[in-house]
Amino acid sequence: MKSSLAKQGLTKAPHRSLLKASGLTDEEINKPFVGIVNSFNEIVPGHVNLREITEAVKRGVLISGGTPLEFPSIAVCDGISMNHEGMKYSLVSREIICDSIEVMARAHSLDALVLIPSCDKVVPGMLMAAARVNIPTIVISGGPMLAGRYQDKNVDLTTVFEAVGKVTNGQMCEEDLLGLENNACPTCGSCSGMFTANSMNCMTEALGMALNGNASIPAVYSARKRLAKLAGMQVMELLKNDIKPRDIMTEKAFRNSLAVDMALGCSTNTVLHLPAIAHEAKVELNLDIINEVSKKTPNLCKLSPAGGHYMQDLEEEGGVKAVMNELSKLGVINKEVMTVYGKSLGETLVDKKSDRVIRDYDNPYSKDGGIKVLRGNLAPNGAVIKKSAVDSSIKKFEGFAKVFDSEEEAVSAILSKEIVKGDVVVIRYEGPKGGPGMREMLTPTSVLSGMDLDRDVCLLTDGRFSGGSRGFCIGHISPEAYEGGMIGLIKNGDKVIIDLEDSEINVEIDEAEYNNRKNNFSPKKKEVDGYLSKYVKLVSSAAEGAICR
Repeated sequence: MKSSLAKQGLTKAPHRSLLKASGLTDEEINKPFVGIVNSFNEIVPGHVNLREITEAVKRGVLISGGTPLEFPSIAVCDGISMNHEGMKYSLVSREIICDSIEVMARAHSLDALVLIPSCDKVVPGMLMAAARVNIPTIVISGGPMLAGRYQDKNVDLTTVFEAVGKVTNGQMCEEDLLGLENNACPTCGSCSGMFTANSMNCMTEALGMALNGNASIPAVYSARKRLAKLAGMQVMELLKNDIKPRDIMTEKAFRNSLAVDMALGCSTNTVLHLPAIAHEAKVELNLDIINEVSKKTPNLCKLSPAGGHYMQDLEEEGGVKAVMNELSKLGVINKEVMTVYGKSLGETLVDKKSDRVIRDYDNPYSKDGGIKVLRGNLAPNGAVIKKSAVDSSIKKFEGFAKVFDSEEEAVSAILSKEIVKGDVVVIRYEGPKGGPGMREMLTPTSVLSGMDLDRDVCLLTDGRFSGGSRGFCIGHISPEAYEGGMIGLIKNGDKVIIDLEDSEINVEIDEAEYNNRKNNFSPKKKEVDGYLSKYVKLVSSAAEGAICR
């Protein structure tokens, strides 16, 4: 046992004394130490139920002969931190979560880990830690929220964001907005659509790091608690058989997860997080590989915001493993990879129950994936669009730029009705360094949708968009403005051309004008302090997953 380093032998008598001061008996000290990482807090709706999940996990560990030792992790709610300074700390929290788990696990020589996340950056932060620490580990999330109901329609958080645009545009009264506000989020859990939190929980299952149903069993179902107990029991099997995260999160497993990503039409934020997790697992994963998988993987699902289905619907149809089973018929899933079950992926797949939520592989919504990477002179290192959330009739967009140096400026212009059909709204200085923190921008996309402009206006940013965003929204433009990328040189009135079929994004500019702008360019730098000042110095490009080196 790894924990023997901290508890066995003559010289460890002081250490055992301290463990006994924490209430542990000799019998507990002699068993494997299993770290239970609980990201509970009373702010985030996806995390308010995690005390119950944690207790269930502990019971599972105890049943199977381990000593569970709980410690906390922070968690940020992207929805609550949206469109103000708080969003600068969302992506940043991913690194803090990963680093803090590494510190706790290695400082106390833990034998195994059970990671209990739910929301956006907590899931990838914990998976990064699992790969870095590389001791037997399993993930059990808190589960998704149920969809809400209002005026006989299913609703969710994005419905409320979009309603702000409808009120602004005179299409909805404030009384109905309040009705939505009171009904859109009816339970605890990660927001009910295929937004970033649920996207990453699907990726966890697709990577093989979680039991079946981890992504889709709703937070309020008793099956979620039972799954938590099984996770606690299963981590002891992983420890017994010495199966570690890097045995599971291999190159083939990451390709599997990308295929699921494309089939489900997940959040564009997966393009940030999967490369960051792969980096910790010592696996090469770049934007070219992502596009390669996207080209050969069909989009089989349309969950909110791309369509009218929710995570509870995916669960009823068989969940992530049913999607993987359907993809396996096309040959894009490697069924031989290891999973936390201690057996191959192929042995864990299930049949889908119908084609209501998961289409047949030969009758997809589109023949390629839900996410596409674009390149061109505006984004030579890449940009990302959630193609499955764009009207399928739109293959190309041409328009003239209206440039803003922050999200706040752009939102103000949208609410003031300064943005009209055909505009290309450019929001810059929101990248990993320029933000800093690469803010997620659900407000501008949602307001445009609420104003019925999502088909007719394009948004470009070196920041990122929410998994709840829909419409012609292109993020992660690299290099970012702060580092002298073309997005920092673009001016009002420049013509922008985006071609989805050819995966291109360009601005019309002649060489002389480009050189003149480049030679006279000086990036805007924001005064920051605290953790953000450290982050700016360490963070890499969005094209590399915004990892900290």
